[in-house]
Amino acid sequence: MDINLNDLIIYTDGSSRPGPRRGGFGIRIITIDSGGNEVISDIVLPGYKGATNNEMELFSCIAAIKEISRSEYSSDLETCNKVIIKTDSQYVRDNFISAKYYWPKSKWTLRDGAPVLNAEIWKQLTKVIDSLGKPVEIIWVKGKKGINEKAVDKIAKRSANMANSKPLTIKSVRRKSIDAEVCRGSVQMEGQDMLIRVRECQWLKTQKLWKLKYEVIDTDSNYFGCVDILFSKSLVKDGHCYVVTLNAQTNNPQIAEVLCEV
Repeated sequence: MDINLNDLIIYTDGSSRPGPRRGGFGIRIITIDSGGNEVISDIVLPGYKGATNNEMELFSCIAAIKEISRSEYSSDLETCNKVIIKTDSQYVRDNFISAKYYWPKSKWTLRDGAPVLNAEIWKQLTKVIDSLGKPVEIIWVKGKKGINEKAVDKIAKRSANMANSKPLTIKSVRRKSIDAEVCRGSVQMEGQDMLIRVRECQWLKTQKLWKLKYEVIDTDSNYFGCVDILFSKSLVKDGHCYVVTLNAQTNNPQIAEVLCEV
């Protein structure tokens, strides 16, 4: 592998496994010793219960930065020009610049007004990078293609299998009553009234909104049987059914008003 002797290279990967859902992360740190030889350090740590893949992709970068901040890497950090994180996550690569420079100014909302998901984890990532004292570059690499990519993928899966840490984000979940998975955008926001059942609730601390996974149980609706995502300023409870008025922004789906609980 072609490594710039003045760069500190990190490979990261995230993994999420079902039944029950748990997430893991993998880290491989590559440094160069005084003889010009590669020194590989694999970091294997327990994963997190209930974590999604994107959460773990982000957290693997956070954990990697914290790892190289330890005293054993002090000489490598001191002599390197920059730290390069290689990830197979386009989600991390594509959004890092926005998380660092733009989203804090927009109060962690997208251009269409929708909340940025995983905002708290993004904040952690930018914070640990800023505190590192070295430039950090995030580069996308194709997953499972090379030796290092395959190695961190295996570490991430191993981490998920030994997940015993509390969830990174708190979610309240009930069993599904409709045997369908979430399809984002399957319900068009048309300002309509609709009967829904809330399957999952998650509090978005940064935006002060509830993120809801919901099922359309309104038999008169064209979207009956769909499972989608909504955001709400009003508190609703998982496992409960509500008649709600939706907004008219499919890219930023929100409950305009909770009419009643059924």
